[in-house]
Amino acid sequence: MQYIVTAYDGTDEKAIDRRLMAREEHLKSVERRFKEGQHLYGAAILNDEGKMIGSMMIVDYPSREELDNWLKVEPYVVGNVWQKLEIQPCRVAATFMELYD
Repeated sequence: MQYIVTAYDGTDEKAIDRRLMAREEHLKSVERRFKEGQHLYGAAILNDEGKMIGSMMIVDYPSREELDNWLKVEPYVVGNVWQKLEIQPCRVAATFMELYD
């Protein structure tokens, strides 16, 4: 099942520091999961000044339980970067999925 994960960073003064500290591990994790077909798309969410304030990802996991298992080890969750998560089931249009064939 595919899901949209919208994750917002904390808004305290240390939020960007936590993001930068976890960023390398987060990107390694995303790259690995992309190659495995679990992560399809991702983007940083920016504020009006162009600063990162969160992330959006479209992921593909067999179940919500497996998605939750990923979140338990996701560096931005473990590192307390993402402090508000919204998860919605979705279906990526076939046109876009052809990129993976």
